[in-house]
Amino acid sequence: MARRFQFLRSRPRVSAVSSRRSTARDLAQIAIFAALIAALGAPGTIVVGTTGVPITLQTMGVMLAGAILGARKGFLAVLTFEVLAFAGLPILAGGRGGVVWFTTAPSAGFLWGWLAGAAVIGALTARILPKYPLWQGILVTAVGGMLVVYAIGIPVLAHNAHISLRAATAANGWFLLGDSVKVGITALVAKQVHRAYPGLIVTRRSTPAVPHVG
Repeated sequence: MARRFQFLRSRPRVSAVSSRRSTARDLAQIAIFAALIAALGAPGTIVVGTTGVPITLQTMGVMLAGAILGARKGFLAVLTFEVLAFAGLPILAGGRGGVVWFTTAPSAGFLWGWLAGAAVIGALTARILPKYPLWQGILVTAVGGMLVVYAIGIPVLAHNAHISLRAATAANGWFLLGDSVKVGITALVAKQVHRAYPGLIVTRRSTPAVPHVG
């Protein structure tokens, strides 16, 4: 009986240590992916069409954050990156940074769409784990990384660029091929990562049951 109560008293301490380690690991992962998104802006931008919305590799960083870290940590990684960019750090592709890129710039809506896109990719990816079939990975990444981002970005583009919604949608056609390639690369990378490091995204099926004591 004494040993049993001693075990019960020791559990909170072990749980607290495990929780601190988990929090530190989560923060490190969030910071790493925020840095990855920033690093993918180093090659710069390609501006196509007349709307001024650039093609950038940072979109793939957002997709990877959601697909590898999951909804919560992926969202926080993108949020960390965008808070720093909003504050003025020149970490957006092309050395851009500041409030204007999140408010009046034609591409502002796409930056806000990244947040929702990463969260949706992460939430849907959790549903196809632990197997992560490649075709399903491509599908969920396309839904979050393209459909959701476009749904937010295009209306803002139309408003900020003073063009019709139809014209903004047509202008977005320039990005379809490049974003499709990014979706495929993201799914391939995510599949390999989840195979090598299972448990990065906690799912209902992977959550261990809490034993009943008493």
